[in-house]
This record gives sequence, structure tokens and C-alpha cells, in this order.
Amino acid sequence: MEFKSKNPFLNNKSFSPTSRAEQVHEATVIGYDQQMTLSGTINKTILLFLLLTASAMVIWWMAFNGMNPIIPAIGGAVVGLVLVIISAFKPQYSGYLAPGYALFEGLFIGGISAIFEALYPGIVIQAVGATFVTFAVCLGLYKFKIVKVTEQFKSVVVAATLAIATYYLISWLFSMFTGYQPVHYGNSMWSIGISVFVIVIAALNLFLDFDRIEEGVQQRMPKYMEWFGAMGLMITLVWLYIEFLRLLSKLSSKN
Repeated sequence: MEFKSKNPFLNNKSFSPTSRAEQVHEATVIGYDQQMTLSGTINKTILLFLLLTASAMVIWWMAFNGMNPIIPAIGGAVVGLVLVIISAFKPQYSGYLAPGYALFEGLFIGGISAIFEALYPGIVIQAVGATFVTFAVCLGLYKFKIVKVTEQFKSVVVAATLAIATYYLISWLFSMFTGYQPVHYGNSMWSIGISVFVIVIAALNLFLDFDRIEEGVQQRMPKYMEWFGAMGLMITLVWLYIEFLRLLSKLSSKN
């Protein structure tokens, strides 16, 4: 059984050679300038990051000038999720959907960051720094083959990611309809331990994402898959950043 990244984009069947062959007309030859490249994916990832940052900074500024950041945060999260779902089924439109996702997800990130910063001054810069350092370390470990993405590695990360998603979903449903307070709420040692575990799994997902992007380049996927891969990588980074915010807020509340 082949285990792939649980990222909704990088696990998409569009990264498979069979899917690519089905999409290309038998009389059409894809030239090099129409193929997915690593440099192209990197450039598009940087562009998406800049768009997300710009959008987040606008909401950040508005929040600290009297606007309630909850509404744009919720709106950005909902629209961003819709764009994620559309792109998962229609990756050929990623060139349009990916920038839109970055802009709307920026609203969510900006709003949530403003709320956390108001409660715990200085927490945002710490979370941003931790996210960047984690990304750089994981990229270096992958690039120099210190960490190899084997099938066993994939199976462990996928199983852990599914366990986390299931736990979060069940906890959310119970907290909505009962008086149950999930273990990962609050600042207990159990809660902090869960946050650390989730951050580790999110970081390990980066290795799977790097691997899927590299495979896409090797398989000479169409050019639009650069946007597709960049968007998937951004999703993992956003998840990692939010988890760092949660962990740091728990640690700050204990002081």
C-alpha cells in the first residue's frame, strides 16, 4: 500500500503519472517550458507567502485600530477552505485559486494573530520565528538526505495525522453539544504535550510535501502543478504556525 501526504493537495491523484497521461491529448507534446519545475514551484510558494503576509498585515493593522478581527478571520477561513476543496478536484485552475487562497487565508491568519497578540504580547513574532526555523531545518534535512521519506516513514506520519484529525473532530463535536472540555484545552502538562506532538507531526508532513513536489517535477507534471504544489505547502505551513501559536499561548498563560 502506498502512503502519501495527507495534505489535500499533495496527496491529490493529479500528481500520479497515470492521471497526467489521461489529461494530455495523445497528439499533444508538453515542452520543457510547460512542465513543472522545482524553481517554478519555489517562486510560486514565495509569491503565495507574500500575498498571505500582505493580507494578514492589513487585517492586523485594522484590528489594532479598532476593528473586530473575528469577522474577517472567520470569513477568510471559510472562503479559504472552499478554494482548497475546489483546487483539490480542479488542480488545473490552481493558477487562479492559489493566489485567492493566499489572500483569504491571510485574513484568517491576520485576525487570529491579532487576537493572540492582544492576549500575549510578543507571541506572534515567536510563532513566526519558530515556523521559519522548523521549515528551514526540515528542508535542510530533506535536501541533504539526512531524513529519507520511505514508505514506513509515510505510513507513520499518515497514521498520526489521521489520528490528530479524528481527535480534533471528535473533541470539537463533544465540546459543542456537551459540557465536555477536551484535554488539549487549557494549559495543563497534558495539553502542552499534545501541542508538542501535533507540531512534530505537522513538521513531519513537510517532508512528505517536499517528496511529493520532487516527484511531480521528476514525473514532468504540467506547469499548473507548480501552483498546486505551492498551495499545498502553504497549507502545511499555516497549520504549523497555528499550532505554534497555540503552544506558545499555553506556555505564556502558565507564567
